[in-house]
Amino acid sequence: MSPLGELRVALVLATSTGGVGRHVADVARELSSHGVRAVVLGPRATNERFGFATPFRSIEIGSAMRLPDLLRTALAALRLRRVVRSADVVHAHGFRAAAVSVVASRRVSARRRPRPALVVTFHNAMSGGRFRRGVLLRARRLVARRADTVFVVSPDLAAAIANSRRALVAAPSGVADREPATTRRLLDIADDAAIVLAVGRLHPQKGFDVLVRAATRWPPDRRVVVVIAGDGPQRGALSKLVAELAVDVRLMGDRDDIADLLQVADVVAMPSRWEGWPLTAGEVLTAGRPMVAAAVGGLPELVGDAAVLVPPADPVALADAITTLLEDAELAGDYARRAVKRAAELPVNADVVRQLVDCYARLASRS
Repeated sequence: MSPLGELRVALVLATSTGGVGRHVADVARELSSHGVRAVVLGPRATNERFGFATPFRSIEIGSAMRLPDLLRTALAALRLRRVVRSADVVHAHGFRAAAVSVVASRRVSARRRPRPALVVTFHNAMSGGRFRRGVLLRARRLVARRADTVFVVSPDLAAAIANSRRALVAAPSGVADREPATTRRLLDIADDAAIVLAVGRLHPQKGFDVLVRAATRWPPDRRVVVVIAGDGPQRGALSKLVAELAVDVRLMGDRDDIADLLQVADVVAMPSRWEGWPLTAGEVLTAGRPMVAAAVGGLPELVGDAAVLVPPADPVALADAITTLLEDAELAGDYARRAVKRAAELPVNADVVRQLVDCYARLASRS
């Protein structure tokens, strides 16, 4: 048992279909072994996707500025307020969860017990048009000032948010369940075709439209199939672009066999317009696959020398880098070996939880 005793922590997140949800699920699963009693609060759909191992309470945090979303967010703050009355620490993941947590925490009556400490982790940059992004950036600064500790996942976020600390994020590893030949057969891809794999939510941030355009530039004597695993709001636009360009790009939807897909990938592409510290990149490194990634956000620091870096939003550079790896087996093998070496240097979940428990204990001792 940890000397922390019955330290009570509320982990809050908004809608997530990828890295943030996986990160919170991994952390929540391990906290109890450190003497921390945790509860996760977030949308019901997020729990259905990740199956949080700790007690879960549903709060529906709206995702837009429309009236129904604002009403849902107000109700979420009220529900969260009831929970944080008995919490020692509230740890919010992402801007929307952090904003709701600031409101809920500030309304706790000091006569009943001290306000819980507020920890915020920012996982993403602000997106959208200039006006929207400017408003959100100002709001993020306000939220950050209200927090007792702010973690960020990438160097550019650290530069943008004063007094923030770098968060440790574990590199996940998956176990393949099938033989590669079986996976190829299920994908209906011939043995003589090269496979370029991309994984992520179908959202403009991920740059999959850049990868689709890059697929027009493969050597004429080489068959290359692009497999994109994931779903999201850009699916319709990407499907239309694939049809217009007449390229062999397959939108596979959400998959639970990423480890199997990685085993048959000749190259993994990550053409994002921005990334923080993406779990997918860590998974690619752990699997020892050659990777081409856009030089944005935290990606250069994450991959080190274990991936080919290209400018974002540049289909020509992306296609050229992928083609080079496909045509040079020795070079691809070198990057595969670098990937395994780099993966061994990345944090594991025990490192992440240790950082957080130390932070929670320090803040709780102040109250």
